Amino acid sequence: MGDIEDLFVDRSGGLPAGFRLPLPPAVGIKPRNKKLNGSLQEYLSSSDGVVKIPGTQTIYIKTFGCSHNQSDSEYMAGQLSAFGYNLSENPDEADLWLINTCTVKSPSQSAMETLISKCRSAKKPLVVAGCVPQGSRDLKGLEGVSVVGVQQIDRVVEVVEETLKGHEVRLLTRKLLPSLDLPKVRKNKFIEILPINVGCLGACTYCKTKHARGHLGSYTVDSLVDRVRTVIADGVKEIWLSSEDTGAYGRDIGVNLPILLNSLVAELPPDGSTMLRIGMTNPPYILEHLEQIADALCHPCVYTFLHVPVQSGSDTILTAMNREYTVNEFRKVVDTLMELVPGMQIATDIICGFPGETDEDFEQTVNLIKEYKFAQVHISQFYPRPGTPAARMKKVPSNVVKQRSRELTAIFESFTPYLGYEGKIERIWITDIATDGTHLVGHTKGYIQVLVEGPKSLLGASAMVKITSVGRWSVFGDVLEVLEKQTITNASASEEGCACSATKETCCSKQTEVCEERTVTESKLVEANGNQNSNELLLRKRKIPMQKEVVEVNEKQETSLQVQKWGFVDAVLLGGFVCSLLIIIIIVFSILF
Repeated sequence: MGDIEDLFVDRSGGLPAGFRLPLPPAVGIKPRNKKLNGSLQEYLSSSDGVVKIPGTQTIYIKTFGCSHNQSDSEYMAGQLSAFGYNLSENPDEADLWLINTCTVKSPSQSAMETLISKCRSAKKPLVVAGCVPQGSRDLKGLEGVSVVGVQQIDRVVEVVEETLKGHEVRLLTRKLLPSLDLPKVRKNKFIEILPINVGCLGACTYCKTKHARGHLGSYTVDSLVDRVRTVIADGVKEIWLSSEDTGAYGRDIGVNLPILLNSLVAELPPDGSTMLRIGMTNPPYILEHLEQIADALCHPCVYTFLHVPVQSGSDTILTAMNREYTVNEFRKVVDTLMELVPGMQIATDIICGFPGETDEDFEQTVNLIKEYKFAQVHISQFYPRPGTPAARMKKVPSNVVKQRSRELTAIFESFTPYLGYEGKIERIWITDIATDGTHLVGHTKGYIQVLVEGPKSLLGASAMVKITSVGRWSVFGDVLEVLEKQTITNASASEEGCACSATKETCCSKQTEVCEERTVTESKLVEANGNQNSNELLLRKRKIPMQKEVVEVNEKQETSLQVQKWGFVDAVLLGGFVCSLLIIIIIVFSILF
């Protein structure tokens, strides 16, 4: 029996609500033998006793964890929406809750358990997806709950439908990678999170994600190129390559990350309107490709930013973590990229209080962070994850772990990474609205966050800004110029038109400016009086005389065609047509009368 994706013959449009085929036995439904509780029955039937049509209910989706999880949620939302379900950010008005979980840290799983408890208290149907059910199948908190695994997200519609009927569904079997062409509802329409592979090649002693995502499984280069073409056509302005370890990409299918990057950047618009961001990569799998990756990062359409977790500045602790690299190898990655890539920005991760970490080990970590003064460091305390080797190791006292975390955080927050940026002119890509609801969020090529004021119509645009002030986590700027691409198709040159020179200089004439098809990038200038607030900046379009002249040429050509005299052949053809029409009329008239 086929999976649910077999129903989506044409995924560009949704199927009618309520359209279903028989459910494959592999779904593993557990029908409830006892009578449904009254609250659940209310969701299955409306107040007038009429059963709700499947595919018309409202779904609330909550996502925990990494960008890969966010992409999975967007794919599940897309399928549910395409099938007719309504999506809501308000859990109270939803008929079913779908929680996509993360198993990296204990706090994430605790937050998930709290939300599950709230859902049960509200007596609403519940589906749990993501890494927690996949990596901890026998978790007590998931008893009586429908679950869908990380490689079964393309069957979420089945799971939701059966859960709304009162059944418990469990889909956790691993299979082929979900298609990248499934319907998708993006959280941010300008950002595409593109998973390039699942799983990893590592075996870190503290990591639970490997239990959920499994061994490395890479999408083909062709499938990823096709997806990039599709999302660019959809108007996406940022493409985030996501995976558990970007650097390991392709090792299972005979390719590597540089091959993929070269293929993807070839598809990006040459005007830089769509940018590519390379995802998190561990040091071991990029050491042999550092120069090629540096070349890709130097591309105008690729952010000069990379997330490279080090986790500890001590080789002893890295060995205990089974990280498969040394501190010096991490240094080589950072030093090489900083040397070869202008404006390179690197983020890293630190785990404080890993089992066996001594004061000397921690001091080495502090010295490493002080040496590089990374603008972004994600600091977390060690949390033992059930089923991992590190959970069985002797723990550092919790008070020591907390103290080390606070100390390292204070050191990191004392850095001023953006000092000296004030007054600089930078190009940014604007894709979001800040949490204050006032500023728009853009990023420089180094992926430094820039907050600007302006109309929401700037979302999805690229602009030149002047940095006016700097903060600890971001910088502020004023928009100087909004870059807008316009493509002008020129008509054929007339006899009086010019010939393009071999030096590719701009050619023109008194009547027209037409030579070859070329792309003109026009800038909307943002002007403001000295006393005006930046919210009152006006965008002014410059006229392009060239467009008007091309139109006039086309109109003249059309007019000349309309007034052209008929020839002998035209007259003969018209006469033949008239005679044929008269004969047909006579025949019809004789038959009728």
